[in-house]
Amino acid sequence: MDKFRIKGGRKLNGRVQISGAKNSALPCMAAALLTAESVTLHNVPYVRDIITQGRLLEDLGAQVLRPELRTHKITASNIEIFEAPYELVKTMRASVLALGPLLARFGKAKVSLPGGCAIGSRPIDLHLEALKHLGAQVGLEAGYIVARAPQRGRLQGGEVNFDKVTVTGTENLMMAATLAEGRTVLNNAAREPEVADLAELLNRMGARVRGAGSPQITVEGIESLGGAEHTIIPDRIETGTFLCAAAITNGDLELTSCRPEHSAIVISKLREAGVEIEEVNQSTLRVRCCQGALKARDIVTEPHPRFPTDMQAQYMALMTQAAGTSRITETIFENRFMHASEMQRMGADISISGNTATVTGASVLTGARVQASDLRASASLVLAGLVAEGETVIERVYHIDRGYEKIEAKLNAVGAEIERVRDSVTSQLPPPAEIGVL
Repeated sequence: MDKFRIKGGRKLNGRVQISGAKNSALPCMAAALLTAESVTLHNVPYVRDIITQGRLLEDLGAQVLRPELRTHKITASNIEIFEAPYELVKTMRASVLALGPLLARFGKAKVSLPGGCAIGSRPIDLHLEALKHLGAQVGLEAGYIVARAPQRGRLQGGEVNFDKVTVTGTENLMMAATLAEGRTVLNNAAREPEVADLAELLNRMGARVRGAGSPQITVEGIESLGGAEHTIIPDRIETGTFLCAAAITNGDLELTSCRPEHSAIVISKLREAGVEIEEVNQSTLRVRCCQGALKARDIVTEPHPRFPTDMQAQYMALMTQAAGTSRITETIFENRFMHASEMQRMGADISISGNTATVTGASVLTGARVQASDLRASASLVLAGLVAEGETVIERVYHIDRGYEKIEAKLNAVGAEIERVRDSVTSQLPPPAEIGVL
């Protein structure tokens, strides 16, 4: 497996362009299954999860063309298979987003139970119970979700009350409801910007979705959807990661092509911790931090618009360098502190009690051989390696390839020293010519 070799102690200075949001592009790609016409998506990030999603759509019978590296033109006019197999779904939870569109348009779907990062239980039952409210017959067979629409072949509008906020559940049901008969109301819906971005695409396709970005989403079902062209929003988690990268190295970075309003809570917390962040314009942030300026501040992860769980690990890395003691409470996933033990090996003072990590800084981190356990843990270990004395080697960086586009190249361009050590045995991200760029 690939490794990163990082020589720490270098300040980051310069400009970084933020890529499109992986967590928005994935459901938008799945939405193309709702129509026989072409859906063209721009600003799609070049990451492993996007490649996997493209292969899934092709396996189902869709045509996925890439006229440019970050543009996907998807045409699902010849869908012949209604099954998302284990071999693809096991590597990426977002594959379950094929369930709603297939069921809505074709009246049937078979999707393997999803995989992805090993960060705790993320039950799919919220999706399944919600689909039942639209009249679907849903069951589990040999590790697969098997769903069918009512006998008339079309889902029926209904009211769904999510017991717990679920982003993929909201996206799945929102897509399914676009072709249902009648009105669907989703209560306690996820409010993430990625949900609103998907709704914008669906409305461009002719859907009638209102309220996305609020706790209640209303969908008026129609008989068919058409093609559309849409630009994916910037990645707010990549934005937050580079904000932390500048701060932890006492650097000075300008982040372009971002949406500051999508990162409002992260920006607010970093400012509380002593990081200088200037909103240059609607798509540019400048972030600076001086030696000794970081102060310990507590956070609690909660659904949007509160502090995102996907920034918890990166914030923990930052707090190892802050003066004082901070408490980081994880309320979304029960197993998302696996990076803490790796940071401890580098000299971080972190203790775990239940769902709370207590971090005492400022610690002198020392380079070590560490192992990434999930996507965001990978990013946090990169941040720790940037500030550590000596050399850090991070194993299993295929996790980071799932969600960050060329992170080592972006960091090297602004002063970091990171080398990717390739393992010839392991399958790597293919160059553009090998993923169908025309």
